[in-house]
Amino acid sequence: MKVIRTDIPEVMVLEPKVFGDHRGFFFESYNELAFHDATGLRPRFVQDNHSRSTRGVLRGLHYQIRQAQGKLLRCTAGEIFDVAVDIRRSSSTFGRWVGARLSGENKRQLWVPAGFAHGFLVLSDSADLLYKTTDYYAPEFDRGIVWNDPDLKIQWPLDGEPLLSDKDRHGRFFRDADLYE
Repeated sequence: MKVIRTDIPEVMVLEPKVFGDHRGFFFESYNELAFHDATGLRPRFVQDNHSRSTRGVLRGLHYQIRQAQGKLLRCTAGEIFDVAVDIRRSSSTFGRWVGARLSGENKRQLWVPAGFAHGFLVLSDSADLLYKTTDYYAPEFDRGIVWNDPDLKIQWPLDGEPLLSDKDRHGRFFRDADLYE
């Protein structure tokens, strides 16, 4: 497994070793020992999630103010632009974001640690996203920051207006959001 460091060191793009031939391909999507050897981390994953979205859907920016979730994400079909925003006030990268393209073709994964807001934009006709979390979903602690926050200035690769849920349409501004210390 190859680790590609981002501008926020705790957020990492992971590139698996893929073995392929005329019949198809094989790779380990998760191996605890390989993940630890590559990243130095040993997260305890407790939940797997699967979402499917159509072109132009933007989900996020989501996080849980308590029971913070680290996430290991991969796009198994289609392509997304995945974003992590550091919302830890005590961090030297507070308020900064990084983005990565994940696709069924490149098989890359993104590690988003607890303490970050997360969102993604679907770039293909549809996309399936699988992700592991380090804590359980807790709706009472669920929070959201508006995707187009003027202070964050995320450069989404948009072609027109995104398709949003009511929840994402009414996210809070970063300056008013519940954040981590």
